[in-house]
Amino acid sequence: MTKTLLTVALGGLLLAGCSASDSDTAGTSTVVASHYPVQFLVEQVGGDLVDVETLTAPGAEPHDLELTPQQVAQVQDAAAVFYIGDFQPAVDDAVAEASGTAVDLSAGLPLREAEEHADEEHADEEHADEEHAGTDPHVWLDPVLMQQMATTVADTLATSDPDNAQAYQDNAARLTDELAALNTEWEEGTATCEITTMVVSHEAFGYLADQYGFDQRGISGLSPETEPSAAAIAELVDFVRNNGVTTVYTETLVDPAVAQTVASEAGVQTATLDPLEGPPAEGDYLSAMRDNLGTVEAGQNCS
Repeated sequence: MTKTLLTVALGGLLLAGCSASDSDTAGTSTVVASHYPVQFLVEQVGGDLVDVETLTAPGAEPHDLELTPQQVAQVQDAAAVFYIGDFQPAVDDAVAEASGTAVDLSAGLPLREAEEHADEEHADEEHADEEHAGTDPHVWLDPVLMQQMATTVADTLATSDPDNAQAYQDNAARLTDELAALNTEWEEGTATCEITTMVVSHEAFGYLADQYGFDQRGISGLSPETEPSAAAIAELVDFVRNNGVTTVYTETLVDPAVAQTVASEAGVQTATLDPLEGPPAEGDYLSAMRDNLGTVEAGQNCS
């Protein structure tokens, strides 16, 4: 099915460099999403009324995304850009120059403070600064916060395109119901877990852990590009051994070698937990989060 692009009601801006084949109707505009979870929200709420262009390609690690000149122009000239602030510096920089509507979906949410990681081997000083300041941007791993973000998307689209406001609100209501049901499944599935500490590849799961009563212990900090020192790995191995942890979680898009080393030396298993920083191999956000629930139920000995 060919999607109908948001028209002048969303700003009337032509996407820079687009040809006639890039849009259904001359003079229409596209909506830009930073990466997969934002794309999911905008597609679900916008339905056939929007065409979503996503800056982060499937399979790409999103934290260190570098935008091409064409993508920078795409962000700057798009009628609307939806993103998560302080997650992808290149997107933040491009959004600062955007001429259309730019919506940070994490704005107004109760954000977690970034945790300090002094004993890590940083690839560069930029990553070192990221690990010691700011807030945790991985808000999409909490289905409750996703409900709030869905409402923000609907309100933004409805304001910009009032002729279709009811459609956006209806789509958002359906999605928030599905996210509420997902939250209920997580609450019930994790109500009685013998192990409450989650050892993960990088600290993407803080919001999920807070929502469902776990403590997150990351091998790396908020960015998977930072690697722990040998001393930090040894300390983590001891932590796993001494705290009844039976599973170390690897993840998609990140080299599992360090997590596998920790698990092997501690004598425990590994399992893959998807931080949903990119699209899942199958299904969508909802099905991937249900897969994550099954993984956590097994790894944390939930009954």
